[in-house]
Amino acid sequence: MQSVLIVDDEPNIRRMLGALLRAEGYEVREAGSGRSALAEVRGDEPDAVVMDLYMPDATGLEVLPELKKAAPDVPVLMMSGRASLSDAVKATKLGAFHFVEKPLAPEAVLLSLRSALELRHAKATNRALLEELRARDGMVGRTPAIEQVRSVIERVAPTDARVLITGESGTGKEVVASAVHERSARHTGPLVRLNCAAIPRDLVESEMFGHEKGAFTGATERRRGRFELASGGTLFLDEIGDLSLEAQAKLLRALEGGEVERVGGHEPIKVDVRILAATNKDLRAEVAAGRFREDLFFRLHVIPIHLPPLRERREDVPLLAEHFLARHAANGLRPPRLLPGAMDGLVRHPWPGNVRELANILERLSILHSGGEVGPAEIRVLLAGGAPVAGEAAPAYVDDDERPLADRLDAYERDLLNGALEAATGSVAEAARRLRTDRANLYRRMRRLGIDREVR
Repeated sequence: MQSVLIVDDEPNIRRMLGALLRAEGYEVREAGSGRSALAEVRGDEPDAVVMDLYMPDATGLEVLPELKKAAPDVPVLMMSGRASLSDAVKATKLGAFHFVEKPLAPEAVLLSLRSALELRHAKATNRALLEELRARDGMVGRTPAIEQVRSVIERVAPTDARVLITGESGTGKEVVASAVHERSARHTGPLVRLNCAAIPRDLVESEMFGHEKGAFTGATERRRGRFELASGGTLFLDEIGDLSLEAQAKLLRALEGGEVERVGGHEPIKVDVRILAATNKDLRAEVAAGRFREDLFFRLHVIPIHLPPLRERREDVPLLAEHFLARHAANGLRPPRLLPGAMDGLVRHPWPGNVRELANILERLSILHSGGEVGPAEIRVLLAGGAPVAGEAAPAYVDDDERPLADRLDAYERDLLNGALEAATGSVAEAARRLRTDRANLYRRMRRLGIDREVR
């Protein structure tokens, strides 16, 4: 039951309005002054407040800012029989949802109240969905290394400090950049990404700072660069270690001056940008080798965040697997069920491609084994060709069988089917279930292989 707090110094108004709202199924609470209303709201937040503009101890306009501070999501309807237009405007600016005139028209009060409560519900739903999306796209894992990353993100995100994110390819550096942006005061502004390794060397300056029409061959119109596009928000410079020394010098000038100049332009343009950078290279070693500017390194390396490779946080593999399978389910796929042995295989794999490789494997499983069960054999097939599973030596290849490949495969399949039929005591349906196929397919294979036995 939704609760409504009625605030009015006239008992008759509270009684009349309370009877109307109770008849509509609302829980009604009352306060006879502005100060007692504040105490009510702070003690037990109602779903909505209907408050008079003029009261002896404090006017509604005086109470409203404190009330909105104590309960910012609670809609407030103001009412008065002698308010001016300027009072109504002022109340709206202070956060009132609506202004109703006395004598109160029951239909108008109920309509305004319903609208206010619907808006509050919509905002709460939207906020919950946004938090769910942020959690879904955020860092997944519970190992100490990931908890440390989370801790640094929470501390650095509210600031404007530059962050340098390091780690092997596929560890989730872009996910960290998104998390920092979403938890910052700039989250309503844009998050603009620039992959420094993917830009041709002669277009880096144009991509970063933009260009004027006619600045070079092919510049048929004015174009804003990534710095301008990110103004008011965050610029994420991925693979920063791949920038040429010339581009590094220009980037350093932009960071120091807080302004850019388009290629072919003559006027500096002020930009308000927070810089996040990422690399899979050891920038200190790059500085020592003369491939990266030391002054730019120190400009970017204000707060370092290092992402560990997946092989160093194997305990997170089951959580990541659940996360990716749930995402595929939300996208309309029917993810498979991973049997215990299959999950063990995933946990033991060294994952040279890190989280990105795991995501790709699980997407492949969701497509190739949609809605089915996946055991260790299927995992080994998908991971074949990669590094050996940790703790298992790669099997040596020994071949002393001179039969043709087709005959050897038939023999293997015949033994497999006979074994399944033996285990199922002759039941084709049970054998098909154990082999994760259908009866028709099993019958076809039996006929082809000449398996003629009493089955049921």
